Amino acid sequence: MTLEEYGGLAAVIDSRRRPKVLDTDALPENAAAELDQLVAAAVSMPMADDDGRARDAMSYTITIEDGDRVTALEQSDGAMSPAFASLLTWLRKYFA
Repeated sequence: MTLEEYGGLAAVIDSRRRPKVLDTDALPENAAAELDQLVAAAVSMPMADDDGRARDAMSYTITIEDGDRVTALEQSDGAMSPAFASLLTWLRKYFA
């Protein structure tokens, strides 16, 4: 699983942010189960509508690889579903 963050006010200064990579196979069983639930909720939730008002908002791409299947979820601070926000919060805590 990878997390990419881009955009925002510092985009020009920090344009080479590397994706953060999480080896989900290395997670403890309870953390893996919690992450699975968050991913399932984020995948099933429709994307929030972006009205374009937050032009300097950060954007996020969370890519989930499951065997041959790859799912990419993309949202921004200007339009983010609650399920995506929960998944993003979990990932940020993990990477902190």
